[in-house]
Order: sequence, then C-alpha cells, then structure tokens
Amino acid sequence: MTVERLATAGDLDGVLAIEDASFNNPTTREWYEAELKRPEVCHIYVLRTLECPVAGFCAFWRVADQIHINNLAVRPELRGQGLASHLLAGVMAESARMGADRATLEVRRSNAPARRLYAKAGFTEAGVRRNYYTQPVEDALVLVRNPVP
Repeated sequence: MTVERLATAGDLDGVLAIEDASFNNPTTREWYEAELKRPEVCHIYVLRTLECPVAGFCAFWRVADQIHINNLAVRPELRGQGLASHLLAGVMAESARMGADRATLEVRRSNAPARRLYAKAGFTEAGVRRNYYTQPVEDALVLVRNPVP
C-alpha cells in the first residue's frame, strides 16, 4: 500500500469514481482539473493497493503553514479495512514534510465513521458551520489538528 501524489489522468478517473460512489453532491471533473492547475496550493494524494490503483484519495489545500482537507474517501467495497487511516496518516506525514503545522477540515455532523477516523488521528472539534452542507442540508463540524506531525 502506498500514498502518493496524483500522477495520471487515470488517477483522476479513479478519484471521480470514488467521489460519485461516496458523496451526495460529488465534486466535478472540472473542479479537479482547475485545482490541478494550482499545484503549489492544491494537492491530491491517492492510496494504491496491489489490487487497486486508486483505492482512496485525499484532496487538500496547503496555504502557508497549514492544510485544509477538502475531501477524503475510500472505495465503498474497501471500507472498514483501515485504508482511510493509512491514507490520512500518509497525508499528515507529507503535510509535515511540506512545513504544515496545522490541519483543518469540515465533516458532516451525521458522518460518524469519518468523525471516528479524524478523532483517532488527533483532530478535535473547533466549531460548527450551520447549514454548511446541501443535499441534505446539514451542519458541518470544523475539526482541527495542531500540530500536524
């Protein structure tokens, strides 16, 4: 299992397939293509296994000394095997190498598996964004991990 920066158009196809299977309002190809034109800010890392070239992904922005995780997901049929934890640990390690000392993200209040993942990784609740999500409308919990490493 490896975690590495998005490398090919096929990787993006894998990311989009996971998006479609994971989220009610998936991020579009156009958004990702625009983000990939800003490699100094936008980072997309994929989790590769022997069986699957894109088993999971994490998209985040690096701004100054912190990162903001936009999306993290694993293929539905591969969930429950610790892959998301491995992916998140790889992203945190890479972020520390980049000089980040803080990580932030939003998560749906109802997304208990994701909340457990982030709590296990050292994230704590820092606030609430009311009605942040659509389809359905729901609050987001703002989570922070400080320091990153």
